[in-house]
Amino acid sequence: MDTLLRAIAIFVEVLILSTVTFCLLFGVRIVLFDLGLRAKYKSMVNVALGAVAIIAVVFFIVHLTAFYPTVVR
Repeated sequence: MDTLLRAIAIFVEVLILSTVTFCLLFGVRIVLFDLGLRAKYKSMVNVALGAVAIIAVVFFIVHLTAFYPTVVR
């Protein structure tokens, strides 16, 4: 039971952190294009920010599975 609760807690935290990361990177994308970055760079920016998002989510998963405390009764 403790393992199941730990897995659910890690899943919820990764979901929340992924949402925050997505919103942050989407805001960076909006700022870049508002500051005058041309539309021809749209796909390159999307790929770069997507790569950053994937790296961040993998880091969150690895970090939480390694260091998340066990449930104590």
